[in-house]
Amino acid sequence: MSDRTYAAEVTVGETATVAGWVHEVRDLGGIAFLILRDRTGQLQVKFEKDEMDDDLVEAGTGASRESVVRVTGLVEEEPRAPTGVEVVPETVEVIAEADPELPLDPSGKVDAEIDTRLNNRTLDLRRDEAKAIFEIRAEVLRAVREAFRETDCTEITTPKIVATGTEGGTELFPITYFGEEAFMNQSPQLFKQLIAGSGLERVFEIGPIFRAEEHNTPRHLNEATSIDFEGAFCDAHDAMDVAEAVVSAAYEAVVENCTDQLETLGLDEEIAVPDGDFPRLTYEEAIERVNATGQLDEQLVWGDDLSTEAERALGEDVGEFYFITDWPSEIKPFYIKDHDDEPDVSTGFDLMHPRMELVSGGQREHRYDPLIEGFEQQGLDPEQFAYYTEMFRYGMPPHAGFGLGGERLVMTMLGLENIREAVLFPRDRQRLSP
Repeated sequence: MSDRTYAAEVTVGETATVAGWVHEVRDLGGIAFLILRDRTGQLQVKFEKDEMDDDLVEAGTGASRESVVRVTGLVEEEPRAPTGVEVVPETVEVIAEADPELPLDPSGKVDAEIDTRLNNRTLDLRRDEAKAIFEIRAEVLRAVREAFRETDCTEITTPKIVATGTEGGTELFPITYFGEEAFMNQSPQLFKQLIAGSGLERVFEIGPIFRAEEHNTPRHLNEATSIDFEGAFCDAHDAMDVAEAVVSAAYEAVVENCTDQLETLGLDEEIAVPDGDFPRLTYEEAIERVNATGQLDEQLVWGDDLSTEAERALGEDVGEFYFITDWPSEIKPFYIKDHDDEPDVSTGFDLMHPRMELVSGGQREHRYDPLIEGFEQQGLDPEQFAYYTEMFRYGMPPHAGFGLGGERLVMTMLGLENIREAVLFPRDRQRLSP
């Protein structure tokens, strides 16, 4: 439709052809209005029944809501119209008639449960609020890519079908690969480390990851978008600097470029670019602060992971983005390097939003012998990871990186109650279709 004009771009005094969906029909007797909606907004089409051909009036006013129509007519000024202009139609074509019985109301006047929305995602995304989330998500990913490039990173793509998992054989989706067992990858972790040890040095990837965890919560998915960074000659603090820059860049881009979408979501006064450096608490400091809140039934001790309740208590106490550093070695993966002078303390870190964890990262173990020892300590067979470990025999530089949950970044930014609202077609224990 090369002659099509968008609703927000019509010009008074000119004949325009617009195409979109029937948002609403208002029949006032001798006059009727069709409200046409496209991706730029809404446009009023006026039908004066006594002065127009009956077939033209019937085509425009008889179309059911959400039918696809094309209208050609003169654009006139009309202060009482929703956008100050209206089209007086010369032709109306119903391109695709919609079933009058809609499974949800795209106008948003009638709320729908999230399962109904996800089962009818195409209709759901005709709502301005749902559409705004994904326009913002797209801006977040654009800004994240640009931020990585500004730190001299090269974008890479790693395999999603692998012979063994990043952290072993648990929580993996098995598949049959030409008669052999294979798995959907949990993380690009091992591959991005190998590339950091190549001539590329600093790399990032934005892609899907798969976790076969049997959870059913509003903050977990079985297929998620991971935003990953790995940099040679970096330590944990360097990686934290990059994570901070990437998250801040995402917020800055949304505040600057998504004003209409934020207003649609009622967040135009709520979203602010993070101010200054994110606090960096050691794990020991974090559990002390959690215990001091008095919100947990039992006090945390060294070696405990942070439960959802503990994260919430600490987030309320800190009140902004913050890092937790120097985690106990025993609760971090084998590839996280320990401090040379404190072997029980790792260089692992997490970046936390007050609501939940967003990032997990750290400096990696780049020395061959300690890496093999780490496999064995966690009950993993190094031989199964030979493609990875062998490269550490040929000069692997010190390196560090992180993985950032894309959906969690959008969810926390927009204050969404359920992470599935930030995914077009989410995958969880109950949902494999659509």
